[in-house]
Amino acid sequence: MASDESRPIQNLNFMENLQLTKEEFVKNNRYLIGGEIRKYRDKKGFSQEHLAKLMDISRATISKIENGKFAFSIDYLAKFAWHLDFEVTVFDKEHLKQKNSLL
Repeated sequence: MASDESRPIQNLNFMENLQLTKEEFVKNNRYLIGGEIRKYRDKKGFSQEHLAKLMDISRATISKIENGKFAFSIDYLAKFAWHLDFEVTVFDKEHLKQKNSLL
């Protein structure tokens, strides 16, 4: 991983993710999930401020989550899904195929 703490690893495939340390893996996925939340917020036309009010959290927290700098709970993820109209999927078929092929 790059030494710059603010720099994410980007979207890696399953096998590439296996090469990361646990900390790198968590940080990378936090960044990717935050980016997806931003895309859904933009698609709904919500500002960070508006979404923060809906969720009863600060705008700064929304910003930190979208930039992968805040470890948030499953409850927050469910609230994002509710307000931004997306489905929370734990595992996708491709992920499961790749994982099972390694066993």
